[in-house]
Amino acid sequence: MQDLITRLLVELGEDPSREGLARTPQRVERALKFLTSGYTADIQAILNGALFTVDYSEMVIVKDIDYYSLCEHHLLPFFGKCHVAYIPRRQVIGLSKIPRLVDVFARRLQIQERMTNQIAQTILDTVNPLGVAVVCEGTHLCMSMRGVEKQNSFAVTSAMLGAFRDNSRTRMEFLELISHRNDAVTSTTPMGAGLTCVND
Repeated sequence: MQDLITRLLVELGEDPSREGLARTPQRVERALKFLTSGYTADIQAILNGALFTVDYSEMVIVKDIDYYSLCEHHLLPFFGKCHVAYIPRRQVIGLSKIPRLVDVFARRLQIQERMTNQIAQTILDTVNPLGVAVVCEGTHLCMSMRGVEKQNSFAVTSAMLGAFRDNSRTRMEFLELISHRNDAVTSTTPMGAGLTCVND
C-alpha cells in the first residue's frame, strides 16, 4: 500500500522524498486501515454479548451519534449524526453497543443510503424488536469541496422497519423526539410511556 501511495504522490506532481511527504505513505496506510476497519469487525461478537432479557416494550432511542465515513465514489469523507430507535419485543441491547454498530458500518467505503439500511437491518436481525428506525444526517465533502461545491447542503436518509413503517404515530413520535436537542426525554404519549432517550 505504501508503494501505491508513493506512486500516487508522483502522479500528482509531488516529490515523495521531500521532508513533509517522507512519511506520508506510512501515515496514509495507517489512516486508511483505521477508516476501513469496519470490514474486519465481528458484528456478532459486538452485539451478542450485550443482549438482555427485560420486561420493557417501549421505544428506546440513542440519538446524535457522531459518525465519519468515506464515500465510495470519490474516497472523500462524509460525516454527521445518526439517530437509532427500536421497540423491544423481549430483549434490549446495551446502549453503548449501538454507537459501536454505527462505527462498524461507517468505517467502510460507503454510501449513506446503504449505511442507514445496514444499521437498521442488523438491529432487526439481532434483537428481533417490534420495529427499528434509523435516521442519518450527513455532510459530504464530495459535494462541498468539488462538483457542485455547495458547502451548506447535507443529506438525510432514513430506514423504518416494522412498527415504525406500519404505524404513522410511532414514526412521528420518533421523528419529533430526535428533532429535540436535549439530553433526555420522557414522552407522555401512550406509546412513549417510560420511553428511554439518550444522547451518545
